[in-house]
Amino acid sequence: MSRVQLALRVADLDAAVDFYSRLFDTEPAKRRPGYANFAVAEPPLKLVLLEGEAGETTRMDHLGVEVASSDEVAAATGRLADAGLATRVENETTCCYAVQDKVWVSGPGGEPWEVYTVTADARPDLEGQTAAELSAVSGDGSCCRTDAGKAAACC
Repeated sequence: MSRVQLALRVADLDAAVDFYSRLFDTEPAKRRPGYANFAVAEPPLKLVLLEGEAGETTRMDHLGVEVASSDEVAAATGRLADAGLATRVENETTCCYAVQDKVWVSGPGGEPWEVYTVTADARPDLEGQTAAELSAVSGDGSCCRTDAGKAAACC
């Protein structure tokens, strides 16, 4: 199964979780400090919410395609490179409270896209906790920050 991922950086994570829970009629699949994601069945969507700065407007952080296996990531890497796109591979990276294999490309406007698979959960002991000071732990949503339109090691 593949599904498109939309990652949004939001100023008020609790309010965003409440809104998207009601919009998609589902609870988050994962909720950690500074981070939440929804595995929406219909339409097939992985919605990722990353806590930003207080008062900042919600913005698109990055886009992605979640695939079922590392083999599919490797196949996407080859296909993208063969299509002439510059790729950046990250295997066994920990981000957004998950261990992932992924490949990054940039769209014509500099928008970061990833094709990724989750190979393991990271920090399940933090599930449901929302204390801001806990977001400093390894694998939190802060790894998903971008710099001048270029994707960082991320979810």
